[in-house]
Amino acid sequence: MNAEIHATDAVLVACPQCHSLVRVPEARALEHPKCPRCKAEVLSGVPVALDGASFAAHAERATLPVLVDFWAPWCGPCHMMAPVLDRTAAQRPTRLRVAKVNTDEQQQLAARFGIRSIPTLILFRQGREIARQSGAMDAASLSRWLDRALG
Repeated sequence: MNAEIHATDAVLVACPQCHSLVRVPEARALEHPKCPRCKAEVLSGVPVALDGASFAAHAERATLPVLVDFWAPWCGPCHMMAPVLDRTAAQRPTRLRVAKVNTDEQQQLAARFGIRSIPTLILFRQGREIARQSGAMDAASLSRWLDRALG
């Protein structure tokens, strides 16, 4: 077997703890890869809270698609979406990063992306917004939306 790994055979993922970029060979994605810097599991299947600094690593520089939930602690529909997003993160850990941006704490990010209502979900692929959805969704609707957007 050829041990050489080509760039197309790997995904670039931001570590959920230290936000370093980690190259993960696709063939090893299900083996719970660890960050060489901080030893955290990089494809943990748990939503990651982002701020201005960590947003760039996850949504702009990583090649793994990132679903960002723009939310606020006082928002009822946002709280209803939380378990749906937790399940989505757990079900798709090697295909998608789920991230959360608290719009009360990260007002510059919310303004940068024109967030007018919450929850708003934005799906990024390689630094580009590829889909956006405002309002709460159930798990089945979210899954269909993601499948369509990711092709």
